[in-house]
Amino acid sequence: MSRALLTDLYQLTMAAAYRKTALHEREAVFHLFFRREPFGSGFAIAAGLAQVVELLENLRFDDVDVDYLRSLGLFDEPFLTSLRSFRFACDVDAIPEGTAVFAHEPLVRVRGPLLQAQLVETALLNIVNFQTLIATKAARIVYAAQGREVLEFGLRRAQGPDGGLTASRAAFLGGCSATSNVLAGHRFGIPVRGTHAHSWVMAFDDERAAFAAWADAMPHNALFLVDTYDTLDGVRHAIEIAPLLGERGGKLLGIRLDSGDLAWLSIEARRLLDEAGLTGAQIVATNDLDEELIASLLQQGARIDVFGVGTKLATAYDQPALGGVYKLGALREDGAWSRRIKVSEQAVKTSIPGILNVRRFASGGESRGDMLWDELDGSPETARIIDPANDTRSKSLDDCEARELLVPIFRGGERVYEVPPLAASRDLVQRELASLHDGIKRLKHPHEYPVGLEERLHARRKMMIRDAAAE
Repeated sequence: MSRALLTDLYQLTMAAAYRKTALHEREAVFHLFFRREPFGSGFAIAAGLAQVVELLENLRFDDVDVDYLRSLGLFDEPFLTSLRSFRFACDVDAIPEGTAVFAHEPLVRVRGPLLQAQLVETALLNIVNFQTLIATKAARIVYAAQGREVLEFGLRRAQGPDGGLTASRAAFLGGCSATSNVLAGHRFGIPVRGTHAHSWVMAFDDERAAFAAWADAMPHNALFLVDTYDTLDGVRHAIEIAPLLGERGGKLLGIRLDSGDLAWLSIEARRLLDEAGLTGAQIVATNDLDEELIASLLQQGARIDVFGVGTKLATAYDQPALGGVYKLGALREDGAWSRRIKVSEQAVKTSIPGILNVRRFASGGESRGDMLWDELDGSPETARIIDPANDTRSKSLDDCEARELLVPIFRGGERVYEVPPLAASRDLVQRELASLHDGIKRLKHPHEYPVGLEERLHARRKMMIRDAAAE
């Protein structure tokens, strides 16, 4: 099915207008970035590139699309006819999925005919915004769990089927070890987990009978939900059924707590299980968890082995949007590049002009800072960065190793990038986070990772802001 109409109407009206004013083939550069790290975090995790690649490789307007647009009465026939032969022909560079990224850094850079580069804005934002948001949330939750397993259980509360599917993918990328979402498991190769709900227990006359029946039906997937009636009695019933599981070739994998005082209940449940010799049985906790509650539970000494996180992960409960934007950075006119800037009374909304790249500096395995630089200026001559919001703040990154974060994805509309397996991108997340100082990963009031402008770029941006104010 065509996804060409996965866009806002104004992208198409601008495309038609670009064509009428003969601007449509002028070369342009756009950058996709966000202005603030989500959740008060000190970092974000780039995500969604695999779906961006898939979308752009298959971007076509079919007859049904064109007929619908014709019915709107907004577009002339030459424009509609041109859509039937539309083929994406831009250069795309992007930061690989799983990379730790920060405010103002271009996650995706699109360079090509103005009409085409403009037309893909909405779809790219839709994909990258949501998946980056969820991957970041997952990384924070996994960090809070301090090495304990985190499962993603959010499908039933997610924002529709597609939201649920992409949330499961992004959560796995961010560090979750499995999902309850079977379609995500099938499509993306994510491990799937789950046993039974309260309704299973309620379908029997008593809890012990329910557990015994489950032992007969699923001896190799026996993790009992114990809080349907009385939680600690539920733990005792699970212990009583453990020998029956052994007779059927299985074992008690553990118990799940879904309500009540999770810290106290987990401590008591662990005591009962250990006294029964079931030291290998895990305690799984669910119940509207997020990174802050998980951190609190562990501070209270909770004996929880696995956290199942649903609503507050799959919906990014405390910040429902990343706020990523897509801004024009440069336009070629009569063979020469003209840098473009959006100026706002809100300083954070003033864009960064040019054809931007990101250079990351590292030393001793630790990421020390990032530089935004303009490729039109050539390679940076120094390793000094200047804070875009405060030019009295600068940092020298001499004696560090440097690498560019943007990598080629498309050239002239042809893919030149091999999308890594999702598991490999997930591993990259862990390496990236390991390279960040612990203060940057703090859940509250994190240390600010240094991101600044190269000196020439900073000076030019300041001048362009001043010139715009004088007009």
